[in-house]
Amino acid sequence: MSQAEDDGSTRRDFLYYATAGAGVVTVGAAAWPLVNQMNPSADVQALSTIFVDVGGLEPGMQLTVNFLGKPVFIRRRTQEEIEAARAIDVSDLSIDRESRNPNKPGTDASDQNRTMDEAGEWLVMEGVCTHLGCVPLGDGAGDFNAWFCPCHGSHYDTAGRIRRGPAPENMHIPVAEFIDDTTIQLG
Repeated sequence: MSQAEDDGSTRRDFLYYATAGAGVVTVGAAAWPLVNQMNPSADVQALSTIFVDVGGLEPGMQLTVNFLGKPVFIRRRTQEEIEAARAIDVSDLSIDRESRNPNKPGTDASDQNRTMDEAGEWLVMEGVCTHLGCVPLGDGAGDFNAWFCPCHGSHYDTAGRIRRGPAPENMHIPVAEFIDDTTIQLG
C-alpha cells in the first residue's frame, strides 16, 4: 500500500466521523426542545409544595385547599370522630384495607395509619371520591356521619375510608407533615 492510498483512507475516515458527529449534534439539538417541553412548567413547580396555616381550626372544623389541581381536606377532628374511627377494626373493612398513605407506606387502613398525629386529631386527605373523581360532601354527610359522594352513593367514615358504595379505594392521603405547631406542608 502506498503512502498516497494510506493518506486517502485516513482523510475519508475523518470525513465519515466528522459527518456522523455533526449529525448526532444536529439530532440532539432538534430533539432537546421536544423532550424539554415535557418538564413541568414553572407555575406547576412553584405549587408542588404549599404551606397551610391551620392555627385557626377548632375541633370539628375542616379547611379545603387546592393542591396540584385537587381539593385537599384538612380536618381537625373532634374526640367523637376520633373514637368512631378508632372503634372500627381493619378486618371489618370489606372494600379497602390499605391506608393509601405515602407518609406511612405499606400500612393497613387503621385510623392511626391515616392521620397525621398520634392522637388522631388531624386528618389530611385528597377530597376526591375514588370512584369517578367527584368531590364528596362533608360535615357529617352519609351513613357514617363523615363524607358522602352524592353522584354515585359512596359513603366514607370519619377516617376517609370507603365503607359503602362503588368507590374501590379509601380517599388518598397526600404527602404532608407539620413543620411547626400551626403549619402543614403539603408536597
